[in-house]
Amino acid sequence: MPSTMRAAIGPLALLALGWAWPAQAQQAVPPPAKAPDTAQEVVVTAQRPKSQTLIDRKVYTVTGNLQATTGSAADVLNEVPSVDVDADGLVTLRGDPNVTILVDGKPSAAFQGAAAGLSLQQLSAADIDRIEVMATPPSQYKAEGSGGVINIITRKSRRPGFAGSARLSVGESGRAVFGADASYNAGRLKLSAGVGLRQDIRERLTTDARTEIAPGTSAATRSSETIDEHFHRLTPSANAGIDYDLSPRQSVGASFNVTDLTGHRYFDQSDLGGPAGGPVQTDTLRHSDGHERHIEESEEAHFSQGLWRPDETLSVSLQRSATHEHEVYNYQNTALPPTAAPTFDDLHLGLELAKTELSVDYALPIADRGTLKLGYDLEADDDDFDNRGDTIDPVTGQKLVDPTITNQFRYRQTVNALYGEYDRTLGPWSLQGGLRAEATSASWLQVTGDIPGGRHEFALYPSLQAERALGAADKLVASLARRVTRPDPEALNPFTDHQDIYNLRAGNPNLLPQDTWSAQLAWTHSAGALSYGLTGYYRLDRDSVTDVAQPLGGGVVLLTKANLPKSQSAGLEFNASGRLARTLSYSLSGEAFYTQIDATALGATGLRSTVGVNLKASLDYRPTARDDAQISLSRTDKRLTPQGFVDAIDLVNLGYKHQLRPDLAMVVTVSDVLDGQRLRRFVSTATLKDAYQRYQVGRIAYVGVVYSFGGAAKAKSDFDYGQ
Repeated sequence: MPSTMRAAIGPLALLALGWAWPAQAQQAVPPPAKAPDTAQEVVVTAQRPKSQTLIDRKVYTVTGNLQATTGSAADVLNEVPSVDVDADGLVTLRGDPNVTILVDGKPSAAFQGAAAGLSLQQLSAADIDRIEVMATPPSQYKAEGSGGVINIITRKSRRPGFAGSARLSVGESGRAVFGADASYNAGRLKLSAGVGLRQDIRERLTTDARTEIAPGTSAATRSSETIDEHFHRLTPSANAGIDYDLSPRQSVGASFNVTDLTGHRYFDQSDLGGPAGGPVQTDTLRHSDGHERHIEESEEAHFSQGLWRPDETLSVSLQRSATHEHEVYNYQNTALPPTAAPTFDDLHLGLELAKTELSVDYALPIADRGTLKLGYDLEADDDDFDNRGDTIDPVTGQKLVDPTITNQFRYRQTVNALYGEYDRTLGPWSLQGGLRAEATSASWLQVTGDIPGGRHEFALYPSLQAERALGAADKLVASLARRVTRPDPEALNPFTDHQDIYNLRAGNPNLLPQDTWSAQLAWTHSAGALSYGLTGYYRLDRDSVTDVAQPLGGGVVLLTKANLPKSQSAGLEFNASGRLARTLSYSLSGEAFYTQIDATALGATGLRSTVGVNLKASLDYRPTARDDAQISLSRTDKRLTPQGFVDAIDLVNLGYKHQLRPDLAMVVTVSDVLDGQRLRRFVSTATLKDAYQRYQVGRIAYVGVVYSFGGAAKAKSDFDYGQ
């Protein structure tokens, strides 16, 4: 069955950074559908700033992105200041990959674990209205994620009657994207539904060159690996929702989403090895034909009751989400020069992630300009990993279990949380303080070796936010919060996996949760179309989980996990947006950062540090009321790792739109114009030198049309926006 995908908003969403609607749709449990979401109800005007800084978050509007017809949520996030997304969909916030991603304030199994990046690349950006970035979230949000919380707010039409839109884009090499959505609002009843279909074809080139000294020896060996991968993926999706006002103070609702990705993946891998400075001694080829299926589903129901006092509410939400993944790969292995017949093997990867969450939230206005919020949250995670490998007799076809790959791992976690939060306005000051208590119980079992494990924790997570108005256009915002990052379930599995015989992988059951304190101070100015600001931040991490590469000899490296004693980072972010002329607007943001890592426990001789500058910029040129052209660029500077660094990445995107009629628009987009989607990772230790590059063959062009009907056609909301 299909999942959420009404169309697509692409990599150029930085230009769409804009004003967002205050608080109701931003809380963890949606309140009654009282305040209409105007994202699709009015033409966006020139008075709306590109972004807004609230007391506990920064909000960016993304509906003005011209790549909306083709892009994914990953593309949109890559345009948001301080947020970066790599070619695999890995999200970092201020360089920290431990980010909790919510959709409309709710968690999802789709955005956890190894499959999170793929899920983000399949979520249609055309469904997104705005993105909330919370580096120091308030206590009503779960404490998980040292980097903070990114809340994706989807588009919801509250316009009376029937309205909708349809989008179709075609790209080179057989790529295509289709999406359609509709809504019907009649008094108390509100209905919405959407379908989507994405056909994506990608190629990825990976090279890895390393020199290593095996343990207990002084002889150096050199090896190189080249992998040419091709992906063909077809992803249908569907979603639907209903909200009904039982009375002016009481409402109920429910929704579901489902995505079903199926695809073919094949690659050719070449490996060379031998002594450093000597002749090649090993030369092998490996060909793979594989099929993958990735299903995501979520169901949600909510109820809200207004109580005795005005704005006193009780909200209850129940949600279940699940990810089902199954991959099958068949391999042929050949040694050159041929000394024996080719060998054959296969691999079956199974993944089942399920998350259930019950939330109860209570809001009580008290005293003068004050609000007390209390809540309870129960989260239950149920994760199963089932991998099986076989070697195949080339004559009989008989399969023999390969014990170096076959493994079953089970993980169960329950988090019980209580929070209290008090908001108060005192003259020019707005204050928000809270405390969250979380009790965590986790257990796991490596079924194959019958190796159990577990942990139990209780911790308090305070948060404090303060805002001070400095006249009509300026304000200061300060915040402080404690966060936690619990180890990913797969990182706890002690089994050593030999899927890639040159890159072995093993988890570490002794990993500790990461503890993080974050603080920031922001100044913003907003007056009409012009806005700018500065944000200084500091983050201190203890026991952060990191990757560790250990050479084993013969070109083989073991990749595992370990805790770092301490790391810290600080930075100064800046942003500005406005007009250069009547028809030309701009957006500019960046970050100058400092990072220091204590990797002495991993063999480093001392503290390691680096400085860098990240930049994002965009221009929007609108010479006529019917034409709009956009260009955006981003640069992510070099980042430290405990054993080396990750190199900088540069991206450029283009877009053009022509309004053919009030209800019909044509859009042309080109993403990654400079072919810059290259991840370069370097490791340099006393026993290992490794240069790794993964290159996503880019520069993808699409031509598409967008048709709006019903109320949407009258408002021209999807694509009629100003600077």
